Amino acid sequence: QGYEGLVEGGDNIKQANWLSVSNIIQLGGTVIGSARCKAFTTRAGRLRAARNLVEHGITNLCVIGGDGSLTGADIFRSEWGGLLDELVRDGQISEEVARENCRLNIVGLVGSIDNDFCGTDMTIGTDSALHRIMEVIDAITTTAQSHQRTFVLEVMGRHCGYLALVSGLASGADWLFIPESPPEDGWEDLMCERLGE
Repeated sequence: QGYEGLVEGGDNIKQANWLSVSNIIQLGGTVIGSARCKAFTTRAGRLRAARNLVEHGITNLCVIGGDGSLTGADIFRSEWGGLLDELVRDGQISEEVARENCRLNIVGLVGSIDNDFCGTDMTIGTDSALHRIMEVIDAITTTAQSHQRTFVLEVMGRHCGYLALVSGLASGADWLFIPESPPEDGWEDLMCERLGE
């Protein structure tokens, strides 16, 4: 469950094997879970997470997420030495254990359906999101044609119109709204004229 799993520990931290990842490639989303973790935004929460990692001998993390996850990873990395010192002072770990776990290595991977991170062709999650959108468009296109109706489809993307733009191009949409290019005045008349044609 992301940082929530680090903070809570217990059964949330377990070794993955081939069975953990078999038969999931066709699924959307994630099988490891995802959770916003208020506790990890505090030093006390990060201290608990550090204790749980040290207990399992984990000093390498692969963090997949967006701005919040990667910012949290950077803070955690920068505090690591201080967190270990605090655990030693509180008698939760020995100095020897602190020395053995003195370095925290983190790899950050951008997991965002928005595909709005420079330096990569496609962020993790974008492809499966587009795949799902196109499945939905294929399903409603037949209905739209047979009933001679117009359908409005809203896709995810927060402040980024990448998914809307690419799925609009792929499906031959008649009209598209994206945040990067707000509609000009009078768009309603232009859209009605286009649909009327």
